[in-house]
Amino acid sequence: MPTSDPGNSRRRAAVLREHGFTLIELLVVVVLIAIGSAVVSLALRDRSSSRLDEEGARLAALLEGARTEARAAGLAVRWMPARLGDAPGLGAAADADFRFTGLPPTLHPPTRWLDAQTSAQVVGGNSLLLGPDAILPAQRVVLALGERRVEVGTDGLAPFAVRTLDEAGS
Repeated sequence: MPTSDPGNSRRRAAVLREHGFTLIELLVVVVLIAIGSAVVSLALRDRSSSRLDEEGARLAALLEGARTEARAAGLAVRWMPARLGDAPGLGAAADADFRFTGLPPTLHPPTRWLDAQTSAQVVGGNSLLLGPDAILPAQRVVLALGERRVEVGTDGLAPFAVRTLDEAGS
């Protein structure tokens, strides 16, 4: 039974708090969860977009690795995307999506895209020159997956980098 004793009201408040959360506290938690899920859903990227970005980053790393090997060993190394008519000329790598020529056989660089729908086209030629010279001509290759396109290129001095075609000015 409540009395005017101040200690009694404190005990009563403590007893009420032990029974659960207030409605305001529950509403605050629900609002925070809603805001968090909205932020996560906006941050999720298109799956094909991230796949093409991954292909571009992988190709840039492969090209830089081959470029380094070509400079270190003094080899004339080229990278070529496979074309439909090229398959018979690839020999053992008839199912290759792209190939490196001039690298030692002990290095086994990949020859397939991560996504089979990816295609590549060298801008202004049929292949990219990766060495043996330290300074290369400016080179670009356009990767496509569905409607999206990215460009992997270098100005000849800088490493290969990935750019969307909007950034590249195309």
